Amino acid sequence: MKWPFLILVAVLLITACGSEANYAPKPRSFYRVNFPERAYQQYVSGNPFAFNYPKYAVMERDTLSRTAGKLINMKTLLNMQFPQFNATLHLSYETIPNKKIFDKLVEDAHIFAFKHTVKATGIDEAIIRYPDRKVYGIYYTIDGNAASSVQFYLTDSVKNYLRGALYFNSEPRLDSIQPVLNFVKQDVDVMIKSFRWK
Repeated sequence: MKWPFLILVAVLLITACGSEANYAPKPRSFYRVNFPERAYQQYVSGNPFAFNYPKYAVMERDTLSRTAGKLINMKTLLNMQFPQFNATLHLSYETIPNKKIFDKLVEDAHIFAFKHTVKATGIDEAIIRYPDRKVYGIYYTIDGNAASSVQFYLTDSVKNYLRGALYFNSEPRLDSIQPVLNFVKQDVDVMIKSFRWK
């Protein structure tokens, strides 16, 4: 009874040791992304602003802001959905009743952007300035595995304020979303460059 078992073990050891094949794990791969052809349309609504956005994006409107089921204030909330990229550009518009509120909105935009410093490897600020259209603001580029890679606000510094934040609906992993992020950032740039107050 021992001999057949020992012979089997010996055969297995000989064949296992004689193998020259080297095992190497396969590197992690990502899905190939087919980017659509760029084409834009104008977003015009009852809001006091207009801009160009991509035809492959979907605009959704929500007029109520809720926190834990409680109505906190009335403002215009828009989502620019990029369904094929699983991404959303969240936009919120508010009127500016006075300078104190304006200063708070600007400070909040700064705080929201810098909340990502835990995961970010760097945050750059760029000034947005189109005086002919009275469009001013700051564009935050957030590098690294942060939840949001792009945030910005636009204002006329008098009565209108719009804030935007780009989020991907997946775990933030820059190496996998970088090509898509670069593509969507160009759409955000087109939106900002075409933005105007009515």
